[in-house]
Amino acid sequence: MREGFLVFGSPVIGDEEIEEVVDSMKSAWLGTGPKVAKFEKIFSEYKNVPYAAAVNSCTAALHLSLLAAGLKPGDEVITTPMTFCATVNAIIHSGATPVLADIDPLTMNIDPACIENKINAKTKAIIPVHFAGRPCDMNALCDIANRHGLRIIEDCAHAIETEYKGRKAGTFGDFGCFSFYVTKNIVTGEGGIVLANREEDFSRIKILALHGMSKDAWKRFSDEGYKHYQVVECGFKYNMMDLQAAIGIRQMAKIEEYWLRRKKIWEEYSAAFSDLPVTLPADIPSDIKHAYHLYTILIDEEKTGISRDEFLNAMHRLNIGTGVHYLSVPEHPYYQEAFGWKPEDYPNAMKIGRSTVSIPLSAKLTDKDVADVILAVKSILAR
Repeated sequence: MREGFLVFGSPVIGDEEIEEVVDSMKSAWLGTGPKVAKFEKIFSEYKNVPYAAAVNSCTAALHLSLLAAGLKPGDEVITTPMTFCATVNAIIHSGATPVLADIDPLTMNIDPACIENKINAKTKAIIPVHFAGRPCDMNALCDIANRHGLRIIEDCAHAIETEYKGRKAGTFGDFGCFSFYVTKNIVTGEGGIVLANREEDFSRIKILALHGMSKDAWKRFSDEGYKHYQVVECGFKYNMMDLQAAIGIRQMAKIEEYWLRRKKIWEEYSAAFSDLPVTLPADIPSDIKHAYHLYTILIDEEKTGISRDEFLNAMHRLNIGTGVHYLSVPEHPYYQEAFGWKPEDYPNAMKIGRSTVSIPLSAKLTDKDVADVILAVKSILAR
C-alpha cells in the first residue's frame, strides 16, 4: 500500500502559474479583465478559430451556446447518455428538451445510427460529447446535421487536444465548449470557453455571459476612462476572472508537454494490463489525436470475480483514487421522473456505466505513482 493517498485527477501547478496569479493580485485586477482577454486569444490561436469567449464553466459554455443557437421551448436536442449531468442540464436550462441516443460500445461516443432514429420535426440540434478525449465520428455527425438542418454544439470538456482527421475538436460545429475544471488536462480551477465561428454568435455569448451588458462592459473601470454600458438582454453571471485566466495562460504554454506525459502513461497502462480479464480502451486510429483525458477499464464480474464497486473500494483501500465516468444519465432519479427514461432503453451506455472505472491519468503522476496504480490493479484482480 502507498503511504499517501493518490488523488484522482490532481493537476500540475508550477511556479509559473503561481507567479501569474500573484501578478494579478498585485495589479488589483481580479475579475474579468486583460488576462481573460489574453487567455481567449491564446486559446483561439491554439484552435485556429477567430472567436473564443471565456466563461466560468463548460456548463455555462453549453448553456450560452444553446441560447445563441436559438433553442426555445418545444425544441429537442439529441445527446449521449454517457456524459456528465451538465450536458443534459444545460439543454433543460435553455428551455429545450433533451433526447438521448445510445453509444457505440467500442468508442463510448454517441452512435450516429442511433441519432438518425431520434430525429423528428422538433429536433434542432445535436450535442456530441468527445468521451475521454476520443473524438466522435464527426464526418457522420456533420452529414446528419447538414441533411436535417441541425446545429452542432460540441461538448469538448474532455477534448482540449483532440483532433479528428487533422481538424481540432470544437471547430466542426457551430460552437465548441471546453472545460478547465481542476481535473481537466488544462486547468483554471473552475472555468470554460466557447468557440464560435460567427462574430454575431460570439458577440451574443459575450453579452449573455455578463448580465446582458453591452460587449466589453468589463472595460468600464479600465484606465481608458469610464464607459457607460447598456443592458441589452437578460443575461447571466457566467464570466471568467483574471485570477482564473492567469493560471490558464501559463497552463497553455505546457499543453503539449502535459499531453505527451499522459500519452506515455496511457501506453504503460495498456501494456501492463493487456493480459488482464478486463476491457481496455479501444485502439486509437492513426487519423485521430486522442486527448488522453480518461483511462477507463471495464470490470466484468463474471470474468474477474469482483464487482465494479468492490474494485473501486479495493483501490481506495490501497490509497489509489479512482473515478466513475459515468453512470449513464438514465440511471439518475431526476431524469427518470422528469422524462421517463429507463437505463435499459440505452443498453450500451447502461452496461458500460455499470462496469467502468477511471484510474489516475495526469501529467502530475510520477513514475512511482504509475507503478503503484499498475500494482494495485493487478494485485486486486489476482486475488
